[in-house]
Amino acid sequence: MAWITKNSAETQIERRSEPYLTPQMRDELVNTYLPRYEVRKGALFPALHMIQHHYGWIPHQAMLEIAEVLDITPAEVFDTVTFYEEYWTKPKGEHLISVCRSIACEFCDATKCTEAIKAKLGIDVGETTPDNKLTLIELECIGSCGTAPAALIDEDLHENLTPARCVELIDQIQNGTYKHGGSGAIKGE
Repeated sequence: MAWITKNSAETQIERRSEPYLTPQMRDELVNTYLPRYEVRKGALFPALHMIQHHYGWIPHQAMLEIAEVLDITPAEVFDTVTFYEEYWTKPKGEHLISVCRSIACEFCDATKCTEAIKAKLGIDVGETTPDNKLTLIELECIGSCGTAPAALIDEDLHENLTPARCVELIDQIQNGTYKHGGSGAIKGE
């Protein structure tokens, strides 16, 4: 089998005139985070989180800016961003639906929940609705094996899901009646 390669050496990075790593962010990175680490590369995670929390994703230009400040290669930043599921290299929807695909959830029909969500939204896993409201992803484990299948909507845990309940939650998001908190909240807290 032949390897399919891409000519990444000629890839053009889309740039905007103002930096993603704002002067305030740069100051915080240099003055607050860098002193905490023995090597500059240690501040990579805080830098990535800073960008992602501000913009909702990590543009390639921001990766170059971070690499410059931390004096590491852009490839090291890119490798880190693309290795971890929590980082985004493209904008995501206003709401993130993350269906667990661990063995427990798979055994309890999480696939049927994912299929119901895909059908309802008209998108596939990893895609965002045309109105940029919802993005669907799958995660390896969200730690709710005893109440599988489970999913996160933004940061809200929903347990013991059925395909019908997934569609109902999407309807609530779309009509503005969704209440944050999920079904995983501990009673009495």
